[in-house]
Amino acid sequence: MLGNFQASHLRIELNASETKIKDSLLKFSNLRQWLWPQTFEPSLPEQLTTGMSFTSWVGVIPIHHQIENVNDNCLRMLLSQGIDGYHEWSWGDGWVQSRLEGISLLPLNLGQTWSLTKLRQFVSSQS
Repeated sequence: MLGNFQASHLRIELNASETKIKDSLLKFSNLRQWLWPQTFEPSLPEQLTTGMSFTSWVGVIPIHHQIENVNDNCLRMLLSQGIDGYHEWSWGDGWVQSRLEGISLLPLNLGQTWSLTKLRQFVSSQS
């Protein structure tokens, strides 16, 4: 894999319940709205589940996701192709944390900051 090893850990406060944050992170209909410009395969199930895999794209760069674990407060994905590493989400009432590590040519910290900002805007617009 070409690129540099990058690690980014961010935690933000959100004006949202644990359930709303969970639905925003695990339901593809919600992910498609707030994760733009990242796009997803057209035929995906309603919700992320342990063991499933899918591909998303940032522009022309594919990122393969293998869901390692999903539970009430955590999502962990192994990433390959455009990012070789993992992405872990944790959440609770009023907060979300994202931990991303991998080798990539993409600016992971910038992308992670952008996505958390978009998530915050999405959940506040849903109130």
